Amino acid sequence: MTVPAIFVTTPAGREGAPLLVLGPSLGTSTLLWDRVIPALAERYRVVAWDLPGHGAAPASAEPFTIGELADAVADAIDEPFLYAGVSLGGCVGLELLLRHPDRVRAAAIICSGASIGEAPAWHARAAQVRAQSTSSLIIGSAQRWFAPGSIERDPDLTGRLLHALQDADDESYALCCEALAGFDVRDRLGEIGAPVLAVWGDHDGVTPEASAREIADGVRAGEAVGLTDASHLPPADAPAPLAEALLHFFDTVAAERAA
Repeated sequence: MTVPAIFVTTPAGREGAPLLVLGPSLGTSTLLWDRVIPALAERYRVVAWDLPGHGAAPASAEPFTIGELADAVADAIDEPFLYAGVSLGGCVGLELLLRHPDRVRAAAIICSGASIGEAPAWHARAAQVRAQSTSSLIIGSAQRWFAPGSIERDPDLTGRLLHALQDADDESYALCCEALAGFDVRDRLGEIGAPVLAVWGDHDGVTPEASAREIADGVRAGEAVGLTDASHLPPADAPAPLAEALLHFFDTVAAERAA
């Protein structure tokens, strides 16, 4: 088994508060959550993590699965936690719920799916990156990632996210693509008993509403919510509405556990 190396930030927020772990989308880094963490940190201790070869995480040369990424997150966190992840990070969240159900109290799966895309397309993207680097993905990613007007509203964050994609290690990115090619937990959603919030963005063509509803309907305790003016990266497109949705969900879970 391969346990890939990831990077986890130091906690932000009130000491002693419940821990909330934030997961990235492919090609991004922990900075994806920059606009959301301040609101979350008012009530939670918040950490974010980087994929292999992304942000501050070391590069990987060995193949790994989404499940093994989930194991890496579980290994890095030494207490029960809440989880929220975007796209690939959401896939990791589903695997955490399946592989480490005693560790994850509740999870928000954001612009993700129990399976994303088709395996041949992921293998083709991996080959493209190995041949032409992640720089060849910049234009297409900008179109997929951001809703109309987002780049104009926040050129700093959107620009830094695209630079993070360009700076990602090519082989590590390709290995992430191949991990997504092999990821499919659609027939296992019913095993998930923890509360799950599935979030979609109205402009997201990668993981649209149907993907979120499949998760919410498939798990035992699921709900789904859509965000207007958001595409595939709501932490960048719609940070305030996303933070509100996450706080409402996690606060409700905490209240129900305390009742």
